Amino acid sequence: MSSEWTGGVVDRRTDDSPPTVEEWRSVAVPGSEAAFADATEPIAYRTTVADPRTDERERTLLELHGSATRVEIWLNGAKVGDCTPFVGPFRTAFDPQPENELIVVCERPGAVVGTGGTIDGTEHATSGVPWEVDVEARPQTFCRRLEARPRFTEDGGVIDLECEVDAGEAVDDAITLSLRPEGFRGSAAMQRVPVQAAESERVTVSDTLEIREPSPWWPRGYGPQHRYAVRAKLGDDVISKTVGFCDVFREGDEFRVNGRPIRLRGFVRLPGGDPVADVERAAAANATFVRAKEHVPPESLYAACDEAGLLVWQDVAGVGSNDEPSADEAGALAATLAKRHAHRPSAAIYGVSDESRDPFDGLYGSGFLTKLRFRYRAWRANADRSTAESIAEAVATRIAERVTESAAESTVEPMPEQRPVISSTGPPGTDPDATRLSPGWEYLAAADLEWLLERDPTLGRLIAEFGAGSLAADNVDPAEIPGLDAAVLERRVGSDAGLEESQRYQTETLKTVVETLRRHKSALLTAAPIRDAAPGGGMGVLSRGGDEKTAYRALAQSLEPVQAVLDGPPTSGPTGITLCNDTHDALEATVTWVAGDDEGETTVAVDPLETTAAGTARIPGTATRIELTVVAGDRRVRNRYRL
Repeated sequence: MSSEWTGGVVDRRTDDSPPTVEEWRSVAVPGSEAAFADATEPIAYRTTVADPRTDERERTLLELHGSATRVEIWLNGAKVGDCTPFVGPFRTAFDPQPENELIVVCERPGAVVGTGGTIDGTEHATSGVPWEVDVEARPQTFCRRLEARPRFTEDGGVIDLECEVDAGEAVDDAITLSLRPEGFRGSAAMQRVPVQAAESERVTVSDTLEIREPSPWWPRGYGPQHRYAVRAKLGDDVISKTVGFCDVFREGDEFRVNGRPIRLRGFVRLPGGDPVADVERAAAANATFVRAKEHVPPESLYAACDEAGLLVWQDVAGVGSNDEPSADEAGALAATLAKRHAHRPSAAIYGVSDESRDPFDGLYGSGFLTKLRFRYRAWRANADRSTAESIAEAVATRIAERVTESAAESTVEPMPEQRPVISSTGPPGTDPDATRLSPGWEYLAAADLEWLLERDPTLGRLIAEFGAGSLAADNVDPAEIPGLDAAVLERRVGSDAGLEESQRYQTETLKTVVETLRRHKSALLTAAPIRDAAPGGGMGVLSRGGDEKTAYRALAQSLEPVQAVLDGPPTSGPTGITLCNDTHDALEATVTWVAGDDEGETTVAVDPLETTAAGTARIPGTATRIELTVVAGDRRVRNRYRL
């Protein structure tokens, strides 16, 4: 339900009455900091909702969606919620008036991710996701909440269910719990659970549905996205959830899904914009995951990832700023998210982000002395990981506790399970859990990544992010674009360079980096942001409005599950070709190349999740481009390079 919101800085608040605001202003996106960037006090957001009932005997249920570090919720002058952290939906049943006033008071965001984390508060980067309010008429006694957690067992699988009943009238009945496969042939189950409640009482019933042979959900490219519909029915009232069986495990630098190793290829996703569109564009570019960097995205992003077959890496805290989170705060948010998304197969990885500056600023170029300076700065770099590691430990502990709590009342013994946690991110030299790379942008040249990985192969195993910026429109001032370093852009493409030159440089840089990482068999490869943080340009491969930059199609080619790549930036002369296979299948593939009037062909075999040499391309000096083609069974893909 769309609502019109106003917002304002709180000037007075008590426990007994709603907060007062000196001036209410219209806000397009509730949760945005832009209009209140200089305020130090909490911000209140206000809207009204109409009575949805057609029968006065019915009750009304309000659901508030959004996220924040801490919120107070006031409805018709009464405080109905106080949540720390807040990750919607928040539900409350009430007796409505013709018009009902809802006020949400948000504390200022900190380094715990929940309202955008440490993302700067501008008119283009919101401090959270848009607040959404739904109201609906419900019967006197209804199923208020259904939680479901699928898990594998030694004998198959179970779904632990918890249903909360809100009794407007006394009830002595039974809830029917059922599950059925969605869109495929598989096991179904149904059973009844007694429920008793007095008038105005709220009770919770729990049970477990067993499945002998559950069909697992797989990331796209590794298998089908099997899901089950779970339903709770009390009288004529029905509530449902869609669930999937997916076990994600980390063993060293390798990730396993449902017991099998996989390669994770994906994009950073920043706050703001259409989350469903971002997922669709990431999937179309051959991603297998998205990283929700420093914000909690809306439910619609997780639902879209469930549908598309993408895993989610969810940041829960950011360190490296003056506003350091506590382990308790980050752990509480992680536990809330783990419970909220327990039914979602896409909820896979949790992370602690470190956005401290790289120690290599200004080391442009690719000469011997520049590399020597780089090695010296990397040797001198001193990153204190104690805060990030303690937070990551608290996050892992709280997630494990949620898993234990959800299975506590089940009679079926659970299998060991623990969601992976990325304990820290950072640049080379700081010993991060996952590396943040920037060759070709903040330091060195893109081709120097090969040199970096030869000296320290661990840098390429888990990649938290890499990138290069570009313009997205003509006649814009790079210095006025939030999130784009105008000085670096000028250094890389020149002060007079425009849209075409900047996008060409971004494309060549990102393509070189991603293909180098694929040749080195990175287990977790996180590319640039899928979308710019602001209009006019940025680090994304799409503009803020969703238009493609040239880098988008180039990365989509480079991220094909089976792809042939050059062993370095294309130049005239002999250049090696490597065939990358990120699938679970052993393949025999024919790789052909065409450059100018020359061409060649090689047939090779490649094992699952491996790479192999696929011949040499001889690029004539007169060629302007080279095209590689891979044919493996029914699969046919191309990879194009400009010279």
